[in-house]
Amino acid sequence: MKKLTLTLITCILTLGLACTFAGCGGAYDAAHTITVGASQTPHAEILHEIKDDLRAQGYDLVIRIFDDYIEPNTALEEGSLDANYFQHTPYLDGFNREHHTHLAAVGKIHYEPFGVYGKNVTAADYAAAKTGRTILVPNDGSNFTRALFVLRDEGFITLADGVTAEDTLTVQDIEDAHGNTVSPVQAETVAPILAESPDGSLAVINGNYALQAGLNSTDALAFENAQGDAAQLYANVIAVKEGNEESEKTKVLLAALKTQKVYDFITENYHGAVLPVFTV
Repeated sequence: MKKLTLTLITCILTLGLACTFAGCGGAYDAAHTITVGASQTPHAEILHEIKDDLRAQGYDLVIRIFDDYIEPNTALEEGSLDANYFQHTPYLDGFNREHHTHLAAVGKIHYEPFGVYGKNVTAADYAAAKTGRTILVPNDGSNFTRALFVLRDEGFITLADGVTAEDTLTVQDIEDAHGNTVSPVQAETVAPILAESPDGSLAVINGNYALQAGLNSTDALAFENAQGDAAQLYANVIAVKEGNEESEKTKVLLAALKTQKVYDFITENYHGAVLPVFTV
């Protein structure tokens, strides 16, 4: 009896492991599984909206969550992802140059205006005091550049003549900080560091990290100007490894995202903190 019981337990465990790896619905089918790396908010949330649509077309969408801007590109280059969704093209181009990767943007989905947030800073105080601030900004090349232009437009700094939003700026391009201290830190740490900073501190925060930190668009003291070129230049894209731009998986994924359903989901759920940039 003990031997029979042990045999039954072994069979049950074996079947359980098989279900874990095969999904209890048959063998894993790599040809019809699309694995996408994404930031939790809003990217993974948007992707979740198309899982059923892809399933109806015979594809299983697997979403892998990343909380930084390095690993999802590394994983895509190494081949463990079919695509990723978390970045804009200037960041992707800079990453390719720096890391010698071979990744390509294939479709623009949404735009997240940078927001300026404060630690116990009222709108009146923000408007009145443009000097003596400690201002946190993301330190990666394109987002650092983008943050500097926000600060310039808001009157906190002056940039050197001739620089453009498509340049990769450094602190040396700040011609006059007007008594403010611009402090570059890793993008994912900007919001947590602001929360621990002295009252009166400011931060320019990426849209997805602001959402993850529980910050709403109504909390922002100012937003990046969403008119003109910014929305297209900094649109978040689906990226794939070079050579897969026209693959069936890429086409199916993009078609599922660029729909009225996704357009409405973005506009109804993020209240201006995330804006669709595709047309339907």
